Amino acid sequence: MTHIVKCNPKSLNPCHCLNIRRASRAITHFYEKLLEPSGLKVTQYSLLRNLELVEPVSMSVLAKIMRIDRTTLNRNMKPLIISGLITANSGEDLRSKQVILTEAGKAALLNAWPLWDEAQASLEKYVGAAELDAFEKLLSKLEALAL
Repeated sequence: MTHIVKCNPKSLNPCHCLNIRRASRAITHFYEKLLEPSGLKVTQYSLLRNLELVEPVSMSVLAKIMRIDRTTLNRNMKPLIISGLITANSGEDLRSKQVILTEAGKAALLNAWPLWDEAQASLEKYVGAAELDAFEKLLSKLEALAL
């Protein structure tokens, strides 16, 4: 867990939105750096992990679970389908697709999980468990702004 170097906090901008977006990019960069050996981006890891919990599942239901729109889900799924980590087959209704994890997808998750876990632990150590818990509650409150 030596991936985070103690540093001085960055100066804030008067715009709350900009500060949140900059922090989001920094966190994404941090996770992607640690996940790099797995070959997965953090968005791909998240999609695979969510899929693992509910498969087989329709794209609509998976999008709702992940709280993203279907267009974003479809765009994020394409490289995973191409690399053989997931498949999307026609469901009972020809308009819906059932998404499932392949054996290669399960192996990719197993490979990436310790790296993701290390990122989680490093972030908690850096921020502090209590602060991280309070921050996650705040994030939930902020996400509720999107009706």
